[in-house]
Amino acid sequence: MKNIKLLLSTLVLLAVAPMTAQSDDSSSNFTADQIIANYFENTGGMEAWGALQGMKMSGSANAQGMEIPIEMYQMKDGKQLLKINIQGQSMTQYSFDGETLWTTNFMTMLPEKSDAESTENMKKQAYDFPSPFFNYKEKGFTVALLGTETKDGAETFKIKLTQQPVMLNGTEVPNVSFHYFDTENFVPIAVETEMREGPMKGQMGVSTYSDYQEVNGLYFPFALSMQGQGIAIKEIVVNPEVELSMFAFPETAAPADVEKK
Repeated sequence: MKNIKLLLSTLVLLAVAPMTAQSDDSSSNFTADQIIANYFENTGGMEAWGALQGMKMSGSANAQGMEIPIEMYQMKDGKQLLKINIQGQSMTQYSFDGETLWTTNFMTMLPEKSDAESTENMKKQAYDFPSPFFNYKEKGFTVALLGTETKDGAETFKIKLTQQPVMLNGTEVPNVSFHYFDTENFVPIAVETEMREGPMKGQMGVSTYSDYQEVNGLYFPFALSMQGQGIAIKEIVVNPEVELSMFAFPETAAPADVEKK
């Protein structure tokens, strides 16, 4: 079950990684800002990405040989929701209404509020919409071009992204990731982040994205993977109609469902 959670968590990081159209110039003389500018210019433009209010993704995750149907919402104001279906049983994997983060306990199948640290870290993830590179300077992020590198047989630009620090077990830790953009098309094809918990602690976790498709003039990857486990997106709806109540912690939760300390 932990592997399933790990696989599904990649959706938070990769849900909106747009595709770029082909360019004839693959020179290594680009700066990080120029690469990012091309990234957005060829995916629909900054204005179109800035107008995006939210998205809904439907698909399936492959975990431990199981195909798990998933449905995920991400909104511009930070609201998020991930529903999964295991053996015909639908459940909320996690939901965030902007203030409260909650999950479903796999043992009791009851909703539980997450701890304060996880909630604060989730609030910071709101800055990742529609992409952590969108207006990154205004968000207080920094980028650095580390040169070119061959990744999965493709020549790429390697960009280091530093975002706001996050909390881990009461300690503030750096929030750094490495993004690889194809030098021919400016397509982001992979991201690496250091694993901070679990059996892979200290190692680099690698996520990839491909099979880019157009949705209302914007481009999204429909094939994602994390540590070799895949997520296939079947449909993306931009600016979906949502009921705000679906993000909120259920008022009918049992008395035992108290906030974790």
